[in-house]
Amino acid sequence: MNDMAKNLILWLVIAVVLMSLFQGFGSDETKKSQIDYTTFNKEVSQGQIQQVQINGQEIKGLKSNQTPFVTYIPAPDLDLMNYLIKNDVKVEGTPPEETSFLASIFVSWFPMLLLIGVWIFFMRNMQGGGKGGAMSFGKSKAKLMGEDQIKTTFADVAGCDEAKEDVVELVDYLKDSTKFQKLGGRIPTGVLLVGPPGTGKTLLAKAIAGEAKVPFFSISGSDFVEMFVGVGASRVRDMFEQAKKSAPCIIFIDEIDAVGRARGAGMGGGNDEREQTLNQMLVEMDGFEGNEGIIVVAATNRPDVLDAALLRPGRFDRQVVVGLPDVRGREQILKVHMRKIPLDEDVKATVLARGTPGFSGADLANLVNEAALFAARGNKRTVSKEDFEQARDKILMGSERRSLVMTVKDKESTAYHEAGHAIVAKLVPQHHPIHKVTIIPRGRALGVTQFLPEGDQISQNKDELESSISVAYGGRIAEELIYGAQKVSTGASQDIKQASAIARAMVTEWGFSEKLGPILLTGEQGSLRSNVVSHETGKVIDDEVKLFIDTNYNRAYKLLTDNIDILHAMKEALMKYETIDSNQVDDLMARITVRPPSDWDDEKEVESLKEKKSTIDMVKPKKSTIDMDKSEKSNIDMARPEKKKVDTEKDVDLEKPVDVEAPETVETTETLTDQDKDNK
Repeated sequence: MNDMAKNLILWLVIAVVLMSLFQGFGSDETKKSQIDYTTFNKEVSQGQIQQVQINGQEIKGLKSNQTPFVTYIPAPDLDLMNYLIKNDVKVEGTPPEETSFLASIFVSWFPMLLLIGVWIFFMRNMQGGGKGGAMSFGKSKAKLMGEDQIKTTFADVAGCDEAKEDVVELVDYLKDSTKFQKLGGRIPTGVLLVGPPGTGKTLLAKAIAGEAKVPFFSISGSDFVEMFVGVGASRVRDMFEQAKKSAPCIIFIDEIDAVGRARGAGMGGGNDEREQTLNQMLVEMDGFEGNEGIIVVAATNRPDVLDAALLRPGRFDRQVVVGLPDVRGREQILKVHMRKIPLDEDVKATVLARGTPGFSGADLANLVNEAALFAARGNKRTVSKEDFEQARDKILMGSERRSLVMTVKDKESTAYHEAGHAIVAKLVPQHHPIHKVTIIPRGRALGVTQFLPEGDQISQNKDELESSISVAYGGRIAEELIYGAQKVSTGASQDIKQASAIARAMVTEWGFSEKLGPILLTGEQGSLRSNVVSHETGKVIDDEVKLFIDTNYNRAYKLLTDNIDILHAMKEALMKYETIDSNQVDDLMARITVRPPSDWDDEKEVESLKEKKSTIDMVKPKKSTIDMDKSEKSNIDMARPEKKKVDTEKDVDLEKPVDVEAPETVETTETLTDQDKDNK
């Protein structure tokens, strides 16, 4: 039922209600003018009645003063006519109404028909609608797109050249099937598009239909499943019946794992609605009757849960992997989306593609859109390279929370934490390069150290995994070195979670443990396999995980104690600039003067620091003003790390570390390490 029919029925019901109300008002007026029959006879005898109209037992008329009245004859009165004529009353009669038999039935049954209509309306809404009304919810919900409705072609699909090559012959078959049939070839009945979310599986299916210029049926896997058993199977039958009438055509089922899960894996037995729907789909795709000219294209990101009968040859006998795009694919995708926005001359799709490893097609579309929004907020006419940089940072790290008021102590602690991550990352082998370090709160983090891989990463070796563990603990170790073990914050909770997950996977999944060797010890979702892992083996797993963590924790601890002067200098740079890039990190690691950012303005920054100081003084105790003055002075007048070493140590003494003093020589660093071991 379309919207026009719904509106017509609604206005009809409103009209009936209004008519009933008007009839009610009319009856009230009639009651006001009604007189009894005795009064009527008395007024006739007194000459107060001018004319009457008799209709059965009802008498209507006008009095001499033009007042209307109505009365009813209680019993047949044969002398009434003579009596009225004798008293000079004008008498009129009405012709009898001719009511047909059908009309009388309709009038008597109208309330019942109205109730039935309301019941059908509510039943239809409960079943989710459908073209045939309430009693046809077993019909297919597939949306049919005509040959001219689909404008998507292979030119709109980028970043998946191999996947396009696999489906090109489908287009050729739909255009000219005799080319394949004369050699005895048979086109695949079903094509399963597999890949992570956002890689363009649905877009590729639409491009197939757009290139072939054939009807395209689109439906979701969840549209088959209903509360009543058998409805899904009925919809599958109806969908294929419609497709046969439009053959050759394409049926696209999105998220087929909603209905195509392996049978017997859940509850409900053989009468489960999902299993009945799957059985009907198996029969329709390759059963007793063939479906020539119908190609079923399905998409899923979970092929491991699909039923084996669904994946056998003759049904979905071709699987096309639509994976994450490589650097060339990302460049092509960016060019497709950049066609819609005006760009600066410095924006290069090649450069952006190299800086977005691991991005899917949907992520890249979001990147271009966010960059356009940043440019619009800045009232720019074109989208610049800086806008894309801000958009990428927002996607990877979250939005900036500059409105969050942080005390100097919190900012300093965050700066040490992020500096610890950055220094360890620069010193461990085989780790991703640093892109930038910031203490500006983003998302749920107070600071972020962002790493940017140089290229697409397919797998990781043992050195890379251990380096990741060391880098994860770098922030916590930096806090421990500066403030002592009792003053370590909770900011490293996610780092600990990440490092522990890597270490446990190295032991139980990837076979990097020397004691346990290359054996799989986990089941689904990383849980230990109870039928394989004994109590003794579980203890060995815990020991090996702790060994990996302790080894890399101690390595990060030694790297930071050996380079604690760089830790102090990077903290000072972060307190001054708030964000430093890879070039500034390289300067700090080389112990040379840190170059300022290209858009840095000293006078503007001094005013900004004064404004921040006044804001913080309003929310901090008065004693923190000393720390603010000291931090502000060191932020504005920062020089080489070597020259500022003595002042930095005084800053550390003011913070009162528990166990660690600023080192003057290598021997002091060795003493610190021994002392730490004794404390442990």
